[in-house]
Amino acid sequence: MKKFIFIFIGIAILLTAYNVTFLDFSNITEGKSGVALIGIVTAACAIMLLLILRTSKIIERKKR
Repeated sequence: MKKFIFIFIGIAILLTAYNVTFLDFSNITEGKSGVALIGIVTAACAIMLLLILRTSKIIERKKR
C-alpha cells in the first residue's frame, strides 16, 4: 500500500507540472488556462488525500 501511495503522489506531481505549462497568467481563468487551473487544484487535493491516507495507516499500525 505504501508503494502505491507514493506512486500516486508522483503521478499527481507530474500532472501538476504538466498543467502549469498551460497556465497563461494574463488570463488565468479563461480557456486552456482555466482547465489547467482546475487540474492543478485537483492534483493538490489528491496529494492531500493521499497524505491523509498515509498518516491514517501509520496511526493504525501504531495502535496495534
